[in-house]
Amino acid sequence: MTALICGSFAFDTIMVFPDKFGRHILPDRLHILNVSFMVPSMRREFGGCAGNIAYNLNALGGQALPMGTVGEDFLPYAQWMDRHGIARTHVAEVPGTYTAQAFITTDLDDNQITAFHPGAMAESHRNRVADATGVTLGIVSPDGRQGMIDHAQQFAEAGIPFIFDPGQGLPMFDGPELLSFVDQADYVCVNDYEAGLLAARTGLDVAALADRVRAFIVTKGADGSEIHANGRVHKIPSVRTERVCDPTGCGDAYRAGLLFGLAQGFDWETTGRVASLLGALKIEHAGTQNHAIEPEAFRERFADVFGYRLNGG
Repeated sequence: MTALICGSFAFDTIMVFPDKFGRHILPDRLHILNVSFMVPSMRREFGGCAGNIAYNLNALGGQALPMGTVGEDFLPYAQWMDRHGIARTHVAEVPGTYTAQAFITTDLDDNQITAFHPGAMAESHRNRVADATGVTLGIVSPDGRQGMIDHAQQFAEAGIPFIFDPGQGLPMFDGPELLSFVDQADYVCVNDYEAGLLAARTGLDVAALADRVRAFIVTKGADGSEIHANGRVHKIPSVRTERVCDPTGCGDAYRAGLLFGLAQGFDWETTGRVASLLGALKIEHAGTQNHAIEPEAFRERFADVFGYRLNGG
């Protein structure tokens, strides 16, 4: 089953300031703030929700078809995708723009200062779900506002089941708009903070929202996740990691696991466990696309962690 992954592509430039921001910011001078931080450590990562989800799904043995808009600077990312066998059929370059970029500076207390430039992401509505063929499953992840609206509607009109994954894009929408997303989607996946915000904006609690979809998934970090489906709440445990290196991109890996489980026809208990393990593997590595996944090794670790083997795939 081919999964169409609508979402962003981005470059993440990550810098480390070997001190504490608080030592260099004068509280009584915030109204005239003018500071510069020397950052001897810097790395550039390939990211964005569509890119991250596609990387994880393909590595696990699934069939990912990412869809997004990028800028004229996308060549290094394109070469990375080609090396890893990730399709670029529906990755559209927008002339005169940069690919979305996040510039993240972290200090020794793990405080962060981030600047985000959406760039070509704002033009994501140029792509249409109907342009992709052979698609049997989809996901609408954080992207340009109009693109998210259009792609959800296009999935619904085409009768293609999809996951609504608002993520950091959730604040762009009001209650009626979010409820429209939920009603068009087959599945919703949010973290626990986003679940609270979604409930507050729609006026519906998680149980009521879950009644409107096939499954409502809430991730809770180290506390695992919950899948509300068929009148039940499936509690999915987190997976103990060999080391905690970098949580960035863990949510995208989890969503790739959901897509894989849905494509394989796994039950919700197994699907959630696949997603949980994939997220844990990501946490063990820096960056969002630097962890190698061998499908058979993944199955062996799954059996070691959960006590039974995956079937199919």
